[in-house]
Amino acid sequence: MNKEIALELRNITKRFGSKVVANKNVSLTLYKGEILSLLGENGSGKTTLMNMISGIYFPDEGEILVDGKPAVIASPKDAYAYKIGMIHQHFKLVETFSASENIVLGNNEPYNLKKINKRVCEIADRYGFVIDPKKKVHDMSVSEKQTVEIIKALYRGSDILILDEPTAVLTPQEIAGLFDVLRKMRDDGKSVIIITHKLNEVLEISDRVSILRKGEYIGTVNTAETNEKELTEMMVGKKVDLKINRVLIEKKKPLLEIRNLEVKSDIGSTAIKDISFYIRGGEILGVAGISGCGQKELCEAIAGLRKPEKGQIMHKGESIIGLPAREIIKKGISMSFIPEDRLGMGLAPSFSMTDNMMLKIYNEGHSPFVRRKKSRENAEALIKKLGIVTPSTETPVRRLSGGNVQKILVGREIESGPNVIVTAYPVRGLDINSSYQIYDILNEQKKKGVGIVFVGEDLDVMLALCDKILVLCHGEVMGVVHASKTTKEELGMMMTGSLDLTNVKEYGIARDSNLSEEEWSAAAAEDNTVRGEE
Repeated sequence: MNKEIALELRNITKRFGSKVVANKNVSLTLYKGEILSLLGENGSGKTTLMNMISGIYFPDEGEILVDGKPAVIASPKDAYAYKIGMIHQHFKLVETFSASENIVLGNNEPYNLKKINKRVCEIADRYGFVIDPKKKVHDMSVSEKQTVEIIKALYRGSDILILDEPTAVLTPQEIAGLFDVLRKMRDDGKSVIIITHKLNEVLEISDRVSILRKGEYIGTVNTAETNEKELTEMMVGKKVDLKINRVLIEKKKPLLEIRNLEVKSDIGSTAIKDISFYIRGGEILGVAGISGCGQKELCEAIAGLRKPEKGQIMHKGESIIGLPAREIIKKGISMSFIPEDRLGMGLAPSFSMTDNMMLKIYNEGHSPFVRRKKSRENAEALIKKLGIVTPSTETPVRRLSGGNVQKILVGREIESGPNVIVTAYPVRGLDINSSYQIYDILNEQKKKGVGIVFVGEDLDVMLALCDKILVLCHGEVMGVVHASKTTKEELGMMMTGSLDLTNVKEYGIARDSNLSEEEWSAAAAEDNTVRGEE
């Protein structure tokens, strides 16, 4: 028996200006009671297409049909009228409101909080969500906030749900819980579209996969009849090696040592609490943790952009604690920082690529004159090396796609020749092909003896790329483990605080051991802080 169609797109085209065609003659079908994954490289038009279904954009050409009937979706309100809800990667919630208050915000219904809470709990029980309807959003984890967004769509009667990168900042346990919920929704007749870059999750959760390439529809395959290699080749249009090789380097002495570090957040709370670790030259140390567990503050403290409350940061035995970035550079310490906020902190949005390259070298030689020739040459070389798509080196970076912006930032920092790289989510927003380019570049730096602190969100990548992984939970270290001797499940338990390896003798130095500097350095030299060292 043929499945009933929930949503159909026919020859959808969307242009931005006269030159940019985000979607061109895209046609695809979503059935009732199925989970459809939408794959594509950066700039392939995935989000634009979904934004037209959810009412944020309006197509220039083509037709959208809901339940077999033509639909005019000119706003998110129209989308809800057609029972379509979109859960964006960046949540649209009021932090000071409770879950229930956010769920009914903007609804035209009598405000009876008791009845609203009851209805929210009924939806949660039906699909297996765990939620406290009275809890304030600012007290919630990322997973809880996502739950609120999904229930908000269901509360408004959505039968078609679109999720944009829903697993980006979740632990393996939280991802498993979300997938269980999505399966129950599918079994209840709901239709789900997932935008994601994680091919292993696509193969696990979806029934079918649709692929876009450069704004055009390539095809749809049954998930049970495909694999990662085939999907990647359909996305990219050529064969891609999906293997991350962990480069083995002969052990070197600790290059960067962090001792009993404590760092405050922007609001004055303790973001990093009494943590100690070290990184050798020629080593990639992964830092894993649920979003907001102190990764940002740790990176900024190491890079000299945030003053710690106490503790030591040692580079080759010399303290750089509390020194601003400029002073660190003056000491001849070559450190590169790739921040999480690429346009807010990493690059100047209104500057061109040339001028952003120049920010790294503008004071070389102490000349009062600005020399742009070298920066322009560096920009042109980086465009060729990383395949950056830009009209010219003089185009403001804010006009480029997120993936190309990220390539500029990563490329600029690495081209400066550092011996320490601190990087937060360096492949966020990048497609598979570009991501593997970055992994290869980091491995090349590792071969040169560079010490790399790699804050990431994809545990599969961290297990394949990193030598060791430090796990944070609420600003505290739960343990440092060898990537080759741990699992995603173990890392997930550490990320949530249900497993703490720091206080187990055979796993290394306890967090409150209060070692002297000589004792700590001796322990670091022997790798006693890391579980599983042979």
